[in-house]
Amino acid sequence: MAPAPDGLRFFVDETSLGLGKVLAIARQDVIHTGHRLIPEVPCGALDDEWMPIVAEFGLAVITRDKKIRNKHAKTLLYSDYGLRVFAIGGKQNLSNWETLVRVVHRWSDIERELKEHGPGPWFKMVNASRLADLHIKDRDVGRSSHQ
Repeated sequence: MAPAPDGLRFFVDETSLGLGKVLAIARQDVIHTGHRLIPEVPCGALDDEWMPIVAEFGLAVITRDKKIRNKHAKTLLYSDYGLRVFAIGGKQNLSNWETLVRVVHRWSDIERELKEHGPGPWFKMVNASRLADLHIKDRDVGRSSHQ
């Protein structure tokens, strides 16, 4: 199933490229870094290069950036561009398979969050048992501004 350019909703960044490739095959609404439908975001693109492009497309981001809680400059970039972010959680390293299983298992929760929370910026942690607001060093960035 090839992605449909008019129906794109998700972008998987380079931290989860394997996941992104599998989801792009399985779903019509997912693309990833280096995907032919987003040539402006090649592999190796810097955060400040790809984020405004993904924001312009209105895509929600799926990432496995393990240090997102501590990268304030990056978090501010996500916020500045109004991005909606699903960060795959967990202290242990997950294989591509384990990451795929977690995301697929939580997919209905991801869909619900997109519908309920609307525009960004907001951040959700995709944990094994649920989605949770992502709190970054005493700053609540998990909730959208209209709540």
